[in-house]
Amino acid sequence: MSIVNIAAYKFIALENPAAMREPLLTLCQSLELKGTILLSPEGINLFLAGASQCISAFLAHLRADERLADMPVKESLSQEQPFRRMLVKLKKEIITMRMPVIRPAERRAPVVDAATLKRWLDQGYDDAGREVMLLDTRNAFEVDVGTFEGAIDYRLHKFSEFPDVIAAHRTDFAGKTVVSFCTGGIRCEKAVLHMENIGMENTYQLEGGILKYFEEVGGAHYRGDCFVFDYRTALTPGLAPAPTVQCFACRAVVTAEQQQSPDYVPGERCPHCADQSATGRRAAGAVLQTQADPA
Repeated sequence: MSIVNIAAYKFIALENPAAMREPLLTLCQSLELKGTILLSPEGINLFLAGASQCISAFLAHLRADERLADMPVKESLSQEQPFRRMLVKLKKEIITMRMPVIRPAERRAPVVDAATLKRWLDQGYDDAGREVMLLDTRNAFEVDVGTFEGAIDYRLHKFSEFPDVIAAHRTDFAGKTVVSFCTGGIRCEKAVLHMENIGMENTYQLEGGILKYFEEVGGAHYRGDCFVFDYRTALTPGLAPAPTVQCFACRAVVTAEQQQSPDYVPGERCPHCADQSATGRRAAGAVLQTQADPA
């Protein structure tokens, strides 16, 4: 039986997210779902997996709340449960940026849908004739698994670094159209609002992120796979689990090619381990923890 995996978020003002925690946890446990739900005053972010009928029951419950009725959901299938436990966490932000002035619950960022972006990339310019620059807002280890051709990558270690980095490079984008993207849309939505706040023009987020792009147009103009924060590690443009894995010891991403190395012993070590000190391995493990929220 296939497992249905869903990813969804919505920036919406939640006056008392703590009151939602236990009811959601109880519901998910009763439906035998696993994954993570993040709740904060700025909204909800979730990654869940389970049997199809149980996912449907959960979404029906969630959409009975008029605040969440229109929350878009991205789906993929797997043969195994990609999560090991069910968590509902309370957070200050559903994606950490540490910029209180950015309030997506009050105003959505401009978006470009997958089909339009593909058309722009096919023709080499947007509908106004401007050059299109793709901006990857994910962390460096995610980018290394796969990204769009020619995308700008600032080697971020955490998303809260983005405001300073983009401010230092804002003039690079003058006169061009900027499309920021991430796994599911949540980071690039905040990124665009910040870019607008610092005076950048013609900025958009890829609606639904890479996963929605894969779902709607496949892997055109994309190279590699898409890192996901569960035990599948990465998804192909066909939304199937990729052969990429994470090392048990250091949690680094290990490609199919690297798995052929004599330094790769499943459950023990990988080629990255050989290049890292004990301190480095601990640091990598802290960053690349499975089922972590993408900081």
